[in-house]
Amino acid sequence: MLSATVVTVTAYGWSTAGTFDTGFLRSHAITGDDPHSLDGDLNLLLIGLDTRRDQNGDELPPEVLEPLHAGDGEQGGYNANTLILVHIPADLSKIVAVSIPRDDYVAVSGIPGHTHAKIKEAYGLKKAAVQDQLIAQGMTDKTELEQAGREAGRASTVKAVRDLTGVPIDRFAEITIAGFYDVAEALGGVEVCLNHAVQDLEYSGADFPAGKQRLDPAQALAFVRQRHGLDNGDLDRTHRQQAFLTSVAGQLHSAGTLTDPGKLSALMDVAHRNIVLSDGWSMTDFVRTLSTANDPVVEFRTLPVVGYDVINGQDVNIVDKNAIRREVATAFDLPVPPSVTTTTRGLGPRLDQLAEGGGSSYRPATAAAGTATETPDAGKPVRTDLTGGVVPCVN
Repeated sequence: MLSATVVTVTAYGWSTAGTFDTGFLRSHAITGDDPHSLDGDLNLLLIGLDTRRDQNGDELPPEVLEPLHAGDGEQGGYNANTLILVHIPADLSKIVAVSIPRDDYVAVSGIPGHTHAKIKEAYGLKKAAVQDQLIAQGMTDKTELEQAGREAGRASTVKAVRDLTGVPIDRFAEITIAGFYDVAEALGGVEVCLNHAVQDLEYSGADFPAGKQRLDPAQALAFVRQRHGLDNGDLDRTHRQQAFLTSVAGQLHSAGTLTDPGKLSALMDVAHRNIVLSDGWSMTDFVRTLSTANDPVVEFRTLPVVGYDVINGQDVNIVDKNAIRREVATAFDLPVPPSVTTTTRGLGPRLDQLAEGGGSSYRPATAAAGTATETPDAGKPVRTDLTGGVVPCVN
């Protein structure tokens, strides 16, 4: 949601200039033939791409990579490590942002050699497959290969999320790991709050005391990337991302950003440099529509996980597609869809892999209370108005 938050607030400040929409790289990954929402509702997919390369496929320069504490261009690949599906109803009564755990094991299509994968991998696997195909056809231009591969990756990610959740995807925004850093830098740091002190020097570089604190750009990136050393791993990281977005949104609204031409200019540069938008998405019109709402409530949710497994040597989340579709429909105030045909309560992919040596380490998800009927993320959704300046404390 960071990309949408930055774009929305910056566009609001520049809406009268009429030039904000023209600076974005646009994607055709969503087409007119794809399903779309009805009655004025809008579903936005926000993609956080964990790559250390620019849009031309070139490795980010050392002066950019070093502060990220995220390795070089060979690390991270093209995983969509952050996936957030945002539902904005036509009446703007309540915005719902649903985080999709990156290791959810889902069905994929159109990727040679793969029928299932972690949902974060739908981007990179499809990108690589399309690039291999284009190279075999004689394409040699590195920039053309990179951009064609990324377009295929975006379309693959949109399709995977649509198939999992059962709802249309109307628009999407993509931001890279460098974009997170640039946003925090443009804001002069970001305030966060931790329930406990944490340290993860080997992987993310996180090293923070408990309590409220203001993080510089490198620390902010470590904050949203850390999963090692946390009780719930990726699920705790998901909550951190939600808290980070809430803090950024509150800061954008409360720190005089909208009346500071210098800050607006810096944010506009960040948005144009780091964010890819789906074609046809007019941010100026979008912001004017949102401005008619009276501080709508934003509700953060995380999709449920029913278990964990190791498949083909990778740790994965086992999910129940029917349960997820019901959860999303309920959260978005949509009719509950009919069940799709799956095996064993939606656990078919796990069982399909038993013959390939996977599944022997399956374990059900359990809540903190020790029951097997809830996922570790069970509980009330997190609600905020994004403008109150409240910084939620997380693990």
